Amino acid sequence: MNSPLLLETRDARPLPFPIPANVHVETVVSVKHYTDRLFAFRVTRPQSLRFRSGEFVMIGLPNAEKPVFRAYSVASPAWDEELEFFSIKVPDGPLTSELQKIQPGDPILMRHKATGTLVVDALTPARRLLMVSTGTGIAPFASLLRDPDTYEKFEQVIVTHTCRDRAELVYGQELVAGLADDPLIGEFTNGRVTLYSTTTREESPFMGRITALIESGKFYSDVGIEKLDPAVDRIMICGSMHMLKDVKELAESLGFKEGSVSHPGDFVVERAFVG
Repeated sequence: MNSPLLLETRDARPLPFPIPANVHVETVVSVKHYTDRLFAFRVTRPQSLRFRSGEFVMIGLPNAEKPVFRAYSVASPAWDEELEFFSIKVPDGPLTSELQKIQPGDPILMRHKATGTLVVDALTPARRLLMVSTGTGIAPFASLLRDPDTYEKFEQVIVTHTCRDRAELVYGQELVAGLADDPLIGEFTNGRVTLYSTTTREESPFMGRITALIESGKFYSDVGIEKLDPAVDRIMICGSMHMLKDVKELAESLGFKEGSVSHPGDFVVERAFVG
């Protein structure tokens, strides 16, 4: 496994094109490459930006007169002074082919509005929250795991993160390992957060797609909980479209009802997702 490469901040650079009035221009603060497919980066936060942990923003690069924008879940919590993102690298992707080359000091474009369904207000009260993710779909959960509101509303949080290879799980492992030392939420997380990391290709302690692991009962025995129950559990889902469909169907088969901010329910799905 290659060690993640962390790049430090340098001075901002001039922009080559005029920027629309509804777009913020922010600066890359740091970049960390985890694998040849995954990287995280932090940028300055617009003073006027307000968002709820779990929401996404549209970001782009000033590399064309009509920049390409894509939805990116904010991985940092709502109280953070910077914004963190976790991204895939797509060699021929309209945005990520260039985004993966960013360096500290580079400009990032960001539209003003934040939105999304993966917010705790879209769920009715319950004891336990299950966050189901694949790949960079763990990003909104990285935000929610570092927000005190999550622990005010749920006694226990279980995060599942499924990737092809073990190196792709490192971001989530580092995230959860650091919760206890977080000065704001460390005291809330003690013994209340469980990370269940699985791989689908490379051999690891836990292997398989999360739907198969839940349906077989192995997930329950591995984590040490009873079967998912709408009376006890709430579910958030973010990741590949195939996984979203399968987990949504699984949740509904167990009696869970989909919710939204306007009509809170038992589970929510994020469909506007990169990765």
